[in-house]
Amino acid sequence: MSDAGIQSAVFLDLDSVDRDDLDLSRLTASVSQWEWHGLVSDDDLHDILAGTDVVITNKVVLTDEHLSRADRLKLVCIAATGTNNVDIEAAARNKIAVCNVSAYATPAVVHHVFTLLLVLTTRFNEYTAAVRRGDWSRSPFFCLLDYPLRELAGKSIGIVGYGNLGRAVAKVAEAFGMHVLLARRDTEDTRPERLALHELLPQVDVLTLHCPLTEHNRGLIGAAELALMKHDAVLINTARGGLVDEYALVEALKSQQIGGAGLDVLEKEPPPSGYPVLKTELPNLVITPHTAWASLESRQRLVDEIALNIDAFKAGRPRNVV
Repeated sequence: MSDAGIQSAVFLDLDSVDRDDLDLSRLTASVSQWEWHGLVSDDDLHDILAGTDVVITNKVVLTDEHLSRADRLKLVCIAATGTNNVDIEAAARNKIAVCNVSAYATPAVVHHVFTLLLVLTTRFNEYTAAVRRGDWSRSPFFCLLDYPLRELAGKSIGIVGYGNLGRAVAKVAEAFGMHVLLARRDTEDTRPERLALHELLPQVDVLTLHCPLTEHNRGLIGAAELALMKHDAVLINTARGGLVDEYALVEALKSQQIGGAGLDVLEKEPPPSGYPVLKTELPNLVITPHTAWASLESRQRLVDEIALNIDAFKAGRPRNVV
């Protein structure tokens, strides 16, 4: 079958995926001519797009203007699940296919969700800091009990977004002995086992977000929603930063309106110097730099799936089209 005229490909931001620790052989074999950029500059982007058939982007933004001027471009491969960095409507108008990759990072994200949760519930940071300060050495007892510890067994976890990630998190939560509660997708979701968000929030000890960011759910968790949660509840966000009103969250943590929060994503990434959430030194706030997805195994699956997307497009059977 035809190769769909695919001769050349460009990776716009390879360094955001590969730190010289991945096997790129499948990807390299999918197209005869490759151009690799650690991170393409804005000044070069138009010329690069004009001279290629396939482009891979993780987070480089491709706008209507970019895509309209890319006369040769046939396929955009997003090296991620989220598609908000590519103008999908503009791609369709210009007859450019767009494919993403889903489910490649599920094991890594699940690990990270429970890492954040356990760091908070075991007061891991406080206790390791106490050991370094010498508090344990000065204790008259064999252990320190300065920070109250919590168990997950018997607690309720609310999951917003019940796709591959949400289901995988639920499975591990049940293994910990937790009760799983599910949020409704929208107002038209009438499934009896799903709860409206305002009904879910007062019931959960842990709230974890696994939904995409859209214009409809931006700021999904704000001051009003945080006020509905238990005073010792924990919020975990490994999805998208825009789902949570960061200023409202900081105020809720400062006032102990909720018990804690673990964030792997922020509204602005990378956060600029002096970013307010990062300036906040709160023991009940744990922030990691968008690494939930980034295990070696996940990144390898990602590049291999991109190669499969390209091969399928060349064979006339596009897959993972968005």
